[in-house]
Amino acid sequence: MSSENGQADGGAEGAPPEQLALIRESVRRAKAPRAKPRTWRGAALAKELPVARVLVDKGVLHLDRYFDYAVPEELDAEAQPGVRVRVRFGAGRHRVREGRREGGGLIDGFLIERRAESDYSGPLAALAQVVSPERVLSEDLLGLARAVADRYAGSLADVLQLAVPPRSARAERRPSPAPLPPPEPPEPGSWTRYERGAAFLESLAAGGAPRAVWNALPGPRWSEELARAVAATLASGRGALVVLPDGRAVARVDAALTALLGEGRHAVLTADAGPEKRYAQWLAVRRGSVRAVVGTRAAMFAPVRDLGLVALWDDGDDSHSEPHAPQPHAREVLLLRAAHDRCGFLLGGIACTVEAAQLVETGWARPLVAAREQVRAAAPLVRTVGDGDLARDEAARAARLPTLAWQAAREGLRHGPVLVQVPRRGYVPRMACAACRAPARCRHCSGPLEAQESGSALRCGWCGREEGGWHCPECGSFRLRAQVVGARRTAEELGRAFPAVPVRTSGREHVLDTVPGTPALVVSTPGAEPVAEGGYAAALLLDGWAMLARPDLRAGEDALRRWMASAALVRPQSEGGTVVVVAEPTLRPVQALVRWDPVGHAVRELAERAELGFPPVSRMAAVSGTGEAVAGFLRTVDLPGTAEVLGPVPLPLPAAGRPRRPGAPPPGEHWERALIRVPPGSGAALAGALKAAQAARMARGNGEAVRVRIDPPDIG
Repeated sequence: MSSENGQADGGAEGAPPEQLALIRESVRRAKAPRAKPRTWRGAALAKELPVARVLVDKGVLHLDRYFDYAVPEELDAEAQPGVRVRVRFGAGRHRVREGRREGGGLIDGFLIERRAESDYSGPLAALAQVVSPERVLSEDLLGLARAVADRYAGSLADVLQLAVPPRSARAERRPSPAPLPPPEPPEPGSWTRYERGAAFLESLAAGGAPRAVWNALPGPRWSEELARAVAATLASGRGALVVLPDGRAVARVDAALTALLGEGRHAVLTADAGPEKRYAQWLAVRRGSVRAVVGTRAAMFAPVRDLGLVALWDDGDDSHSEPHAPQPHAREVLLLRAAHDRCGFLLGGIACTVEAAQLVETGWARPLVAAREQVRAAAPLVRTVGDGDLARDEAARAARLPTLAWQAAREGLRHGPVLVQVPRRGYVPRMACAACRAPARCRHCSGPLEAQESGSALRCGWCGREEGGWHCPECGSFRLRAQVVGARRTAEELGRAFPAVPVRTSGREHVLDTVPGTPALVVSTPGAEPVAEGGYAAALLLDGWAMLARPDLRAGEDALRRWMASAALVRPQSEGGTVVVVAEPTLRPVQALVRWDPVGHAVRELAERAELGFPPVSRMAAVSGTGEAVAGFLRTVDLPGTAEVLGPVPLPLPAAGRPRRPGAPPPGEHWERALIRVPPGSGAALAGALKAAQAARMARGNGEAVRVRIDPPDIG
């Protein structure tokens, strides 16, 4: 280092006298930085309502209550109910000075109310800071969050983390636009295709609160119909909220609303938007500038003013189930909002879930369906290929597709694109015996054998060991076949069979929104099917038995929902639209697809579950953890007298190299799960008992943690 560099790095010591004098004068004139008060020691309290009741953002059950704090006089004007605050939390009784409790770490919270006196007899700590004067937590939102927390045995702080987005100071400083006047009531449009469709819109426009389960006709017009329902609600001077499963569905309804009402009448709330943009849109809704909201499950708590309609599309989609505690489902949240705000309710979808059928059967909602002639006019022709057909089909034994599917694809490519749905992404996954179809299992751990690439060695999907000399233990055969072939391998096979036709894939890594109406093969996994301009000429639904054979209570319902979602993208039968499903035609979900009768399938499923005592007729909770932790929890919880404990049973280990599902055990740990079932009417008692036991366990701090989930989506 040179001497010049050394002087330069030495600060002001090497500076000339004139420069030193200038620096000292600048320091004297500079204002001392104003530090934020830490304890407001010696500060006077507010003259009126000097006690603030605060919900601290701890998210643990044994602290799921309000805490009282003193309000300094300097914060009196800003410390209003609903604002964000920061408080000191964790100081003991021994840390009291001048009658004021001090110490503890700074944490965030919400100011719930101002009071004249505190129920707490000891000294109070003071509010440390009002983060923002923006009142983000209204009484209605607080009541909804408390109802959701009680239903799902969770904490209020966890629910508010889902309900109130993170703060953006720049978004708060920007004023929201002025609200627009109510629009004119829309024309019924395609709602006339449904028996009570026009009457439903008229009731919304007149300020009514109709509740309906809507079985939408196949085709692309459902987004326009949702937009008309929102427009009818806005015409009555009220607000509307629409929750959809993914961003692609949100974009379709967003475009339909813009085309119908123009810009500025609705906000889009999705988790994909940046924090500042999402918070600005949320503030516009909270301030009353916008009365309509369209979004994914992140929007289910949107603070819409004068709520007149809550709508949910495709409630069977897994995306509607929140993975973060307390893991509420958007359908149940909107049902609570409809009951609390006494507003309209619309549960729509191409298919029909068992929960939707229960709403109709109990009389809580009315069916909104089309006549059979309308269904036949809009639905494609559905043909089936069962096990008997595959056994007699030489083409099916030599390749993946049976002759009927090849013919449908070849004929469809003359008129437009053809959709090919495969149950999973990737290349060649699990293998089975070519003779008896028994799954190929690893000799070491009994895991499924897979082939990652064409011609590669077999490898276990659980332990990763290679398998060289496999033979079937059932029939002795040495020949293997792909049990379920992935999207990438299917695309390669179809590309070789139709060399002059472009092949496109849509899956987790790259999801297509739309494809042109020109001839092409579109290979997609369930839920990632792009919309074709003018509709698909044909659709092939492959490996249907793999979707139906999942060890889950909802396997048949979910398979039918995914099949119908794909078939709804195909042109009507009058325009040559054909769907070929490779599944046993005698099975109930396949028959429902052929008849296009999702409601009948859901009603029969509901009747069977009522007879067996399965959800949604009963309420159920899952308790998971290590065997010792689950057993200890079940010994301490005070369950209702009508509760029935099923299990515990071991949970399957997560597959190596795959993302862990919510609720699955951590890698390397062996967990068990017990199911607790209660009859109708006892759900609140069950949730309260589980929450009390979990809170007591956390407060004691002894024993391993257990996970409690109300209404688990998969119960086996």
